Amino acid sequence: MKTLTDLPPGVIGFELSEKLEAEDYRDILQPALEKAGQDGDVRIVVVIPEFHGMSAEAFWQDLKMGVEHWSKWQRIALVTDIDWMSKAVSIFGWMTPGEVKHFSLSERDNAITWVASD
Repeated sequence: MKTLTDLPPGVIGFELSEKLEAEDYRDILQPALEKAGQDGDVRIVVVIPEFHGMSAEAFWQDLKMGVEHWSKWQRIALVTDIDWMSKAVSIFGWMTPGEVKHFSLSERDNAITWVASD
């Protein structure tokens, strides 16, 4: 996992390229979300060109992270061409705190603009 740079103020972003592990949450995501939550609402862009799965520990961290910051989530842009992920956003997006929207990889700039807007 790598942190995206050159994002508008108040927006955090990440690109996943390997299997998602609990360390990714502990060392990268959690600190960024805590800082974003202290600064205001959480606006996040997640770019997933390929998905190689996630460990059980990462899945647990994902669930905990969503609950811990429930009231702070404002917008989440999922940027991927992976079909089942875009369908999951359509079906389960209402269960996510804040607004969530899918964008294709070619719409990455639009995703960033949407997340940053009010």
